[in-house]
Amino acid sequence: MDPLSEAEVSEAEAQWGVSLPAEYRGFLLEVGAGGAGPGYGLSILRRTAAGWLWSNVDLAMRHDYLGLPFLTGDERWRVLGEHDDRQPLPSAFDDEEAYFAAYSAWMTAGDELFDWVTRGALKLSHEGCGYCYWLVLTGPERGGMWRDDRPGDGEFSPLGTPQTPVGFARWYLQWVEGAEAAARRPLRRPR
Repeated sequence: MDPLSEAEVSEAEAQWGVSLPAEYRGFLLEVGAGGAGPGYGLSILRRTAAGWLWSNVDLAMRHDYLGLPFLTGDERWRVLGEHDDRQPLPSAFDDEEAYFAAYSAWMTAGDELFDWVTRGALKLSHEGCGYCYWLVLTGPERGGMWRDDRPGDGEFSPLGTPQTPVGFARWYLQWVEGAEAAARRPLRRPR
C-alpha cells in the first residue's frame, strides 16, 4: 500500500478523535498505509464509503472505541476479574443444557467486555487463531504495542516491560530483521 498524505492521515485522525502515535503516524506517511508486516500483515488504513477504516482479514474491531481512554492496568484487571468471578460452574445447574446456555452467554459477555477493555487501541495485525497485536492510541500507555494471547489461555499484555515498553517502530523493525534473516537462510531440499 502506498503512503498516505498528511491531509489523509489528519482526516482519519479527526474522524476517529485520535492523534496517532508518532512512530505509526510516520509509518503511514513515509512507508505505507498497511500491508506487509508481522503475522498476516498490517491492517490497512483506507478511505471507504463509511469514511476512514482500518481493514484486513479477520481484524474486526470497534472503530468507535478508538478515541476512548485505554484502561489502566488496575481498571483492566478489575473488570476482567469481575467477569471471571461470574463464570458459571456446572455444579450450579440441574442439567447440562442450562449450564451450556449460561456458559455461552458468559463467553459472549466476555467478548463484548474485551471490546471495552481494548478501547483506545488499534488492532494492527494478527497471527491467526485469534492471536493479535494492538497499538495503544490513548492514555498513559499510548504508543505501546500489546499482544492478545487469550486464545491460548494467555493474557492481553504489553510487549516489553514497564521500564522499556515496545513501540510500533521497534516491533515492526524486529519483524523486518527476522524476515531478512529468514530470506538469507538457504532452502533445504526435501530428502
